[in-house]
Amino acid sequence: MKGAMALTEELVARCERCEVDPGPEPGYREYADADYEAAAARLLASAPSGELWVFAYGSLIWKPEIEIAEHRSATAPGWHRAFCLKLTRWRGSPAQPGLMMGLRRGGRCKGVIHRIAGVNRQALLVRLLRREVGCDEDMTGVRWITVETGLGKMRALAFWAAPVALDDWVNLPLLEVARILARACGHIGSGAAYLFHTVSKLDELGIRDRNLWRLQQLVAEEICRVHQV
Repeated sequence: MKGAMALTEELVARCERCEVDPGPEPGYREYADADYEAAAARLLASAPSGELWVFAYGSLIWKPEIEIAEHRSATAPGWHRAFCLKLTRWRGSPAQPGLMMGLRRGGRCKGVIHRIAGVNRQALLVRLLRREVGCDEDMTGVRWITVETGLGKMRALAFWAAPVALDDWVNLPLLEVARILARACGHIGSGAAYLFHTVSKLDELGIRDRNLWRLQQLVAEEICRVHQV
């Protein structure tokens, strides 16, 4: 991408603050160990033959959390990344909800596929599921998708790909997304940091995403406005 990022570590630091984990919302049933094991088993039962690949388009690129044997550039046709999941926990709070990225239908999404290392696929999938989802509704956005690579088409596991009937799934204009990310912070960090790390890693990998590049500029401008920089 041409030029340096407008969103810098110094600006991101202004968004960080200490937030207490509010825990799950009342009435929300979090997955127990047995639920994660069962969900992982279902995914493996429908998995393509051969190696197990995961499509990364956001934080899984820069923070995969599991052992990766290999990664390749990949494009998911028919999908595009967007900040479309409302958060009142993690990188947001009940007082200042945040947003996380997911995959929406349409377009093309350039990212990375990770080949899962090790022989215990069940255990590694459970770790991924614990990181990404917490209930049956969340699992509706976990699916095998077709991606294009330099070696042809492959099937890979994608997270938060158009969940079904999820109340927190939103569609906001870019300016509103920027306003939220410049302010939201939860107990694991800020929305600005999430965006910064994602765009930085995409840029490092030579992946172009015009919407995210524009968004980081808007978030930088909004942080400067909020903090009178």
